[in-house]
Amino acid sequence: MPSDTEFAALAEPFRPELLAHCYRMLGSVHDAEDLVQETYLRAWRGFDRFEGRSSLRRWLYKIATMACLTALEKRSRRPLPSGLGAPSDDHRVAVAAREPSVAWLQPAPDALLGVDDPAVVAGRRAGVRLAFVAALHLLSARQRAVLTLRDVLAFRTAEVAAMLDTTTAAVDSALRRARARLAEAGPPAWDDLAEPEEATRRALLDGYVDAFSRADADALVRLLRADVELEMPPTPTWFTGRRAVVGFLSARVMSANRWRVRPTAANGQPALIVHRHTGGGRHEPYGVHVLTLAGDRIARITAFNDPGLVPVFGAAGPVDPW
Repeated sequence: MPSDTEFAALAEPFRPELLAHCYRMLGSVHDAEDLVQETYLRAWRGFDRFEGRSSLRRWLYKIATMACLTALEKRSRRPLPSGLGAPSDDHRVAVAAREPSVAWLQPAPDALLGVDDPAVVAGRRAGVRLAFVAALHLLSARQRAVLTLRDVLAFRTAEVAAMLDTTTAAVDSALRRARARLAEAGPPAWDDLAEPEEATRRALLDGYVDAFSRADADALVRLLRADVELEMPPTPTWFTGRRAVVGFLSARVMSANRWRVRPTAANGQPALIVHRHTGGGRHEPYGVHVLTLAGDRIARITAFNDPGLVPVFGAAGPVDPW
């Protein structure tokens, strides 16, 4: 059995991409971190039996994928509200009660997934974007594994078959069904627009921070596409259209000195850590907003109203005014 130092030197460089893989499979950064830890423990225990007939990277992916498939046998898929029902275009509708019983899809910090590294960001962003991960969770667990291993990670069919202990014909069949299911789900109308340049990304994020912090609905309007969407897990109700989204945020969410937000990045997208004013100049963790950009506007706001996500993004606990 190798020493901790020897094993870490060989295996640790793969941790961020293995975490991204487990996150795609499980839809939860907490669960993904647990499964990556399990993967490394299994690999360390079995390293003396690793004969080098495949690369260490591929061997680690096999262990991680099989661990995820086992975990998914007892777990349901993680949706977003947009995957469960139709949107509303009227902000005055009654908002459904939160659904804490649903295991919702979670965002993942870029820093954990390795997509904040300029050397790899272009190649990894698309594979962890929220819309893509949400679409993956329309697939069965095994189809999810095949599609990510083949189309995201570019392993060869024979390699994927070896990882999953199956045949190349079974891999090809699962891949065809997975691609067809994703095509059937269809991309958003704005999905074919190019992502903006970094300067535009930064300007949109700064503008959203400013508008949200000052509760300035007029400033927010100028940032949003006409067909913008807003969803807020764990609330099943979601909205489409600039009038409905701005109407809901201005009437029910934004108010002066109520929120404090800090820029961050999640799923290869601009995001914000959100704290809520609780009186006495204090702000408690509230959640994370992830912004999907199309062209030079914001196309979707996914507001994960889960205080438990804030520590994952490195901003835990109550804070003083900023």
